[in-house]
Amino acid sequence: RVFSRQLAALGAEVLVSVATLLGAEEQGEADGITVHCGRLTTEEMTALLQGAALCVDATHPCAVDATKNIRAACAVAGVEYHRLLREESPLPAGSMVFATAAHAAAFLAGCSGNVLLATGAKELAAFAPLSPERLFPRVLPTREGIAACEAAGIPHMQGPFSYALNCALMEQFSIRYLVTKDGGAVGGFAEKAQAAQDTGAQLIVVRRPAENGQTAAQILARCKEVLV
Repeated sequence: RVFSRQLAALGAEVLVSVATLLGAEEQGEADGITVHCGRLTTEEMTALLQGAALCVDATHPCAVDATKNIRAACAVAGVEYHRLLREESPLPAGSMVFATAAHAAAFLAGCSGNVLLATGAKELAAFAPLSPERLFPRVLPTREGIAACEAAGIPHMQGPFSYALNCALMEQFSIRYLVTKDGGAVGGFAEKAQAAQDTGAQLIVVRRPAENGQTAAQILARCKEVLV
């Protein structure tokens, strides 16, 4: 979101593609920026890219399939592709890091205590073998719930959540383990990590997939060259 506004400030016509209504709501409205809302196939992405000077892939570090599809669409459309890397978060001392959600679940199978799952809905299947009464998944609001809020004109709650709210949730449900991905500052990682530390919970981080890309400053410099 920050990058799209920086780019629009340079005078570029920016099209931001988001998968959900929540994404569109977070993106908001700004001069020079058009928002496309809805999940896209590779073919639909290719069509959307027609006429673009370049494409910036700013998806979540763990959205491997989305990045793969965007790369493929750019190759077909003949559009210059850049991967925007999200800065990694410093891990507090004592953090446990696992390569995948399945590895984290295997570790938790040998432990006792309640688990707050803040990895996102797509990773929940990996934790299904654990006793369900131990698990407290925090996922995005349902479509029906969001629709009801919108129909009533009432804003709905969504993450990233504050440190205080994380602490309150973890204390209420006696959370012993907090499992999360490193989504960077925009994903509220620091607030989750601090809450785990201060409530005495073990922080478990699912490692990001290795990837190549550039910083926002590097890509913005390239955009300036294109706009000249």
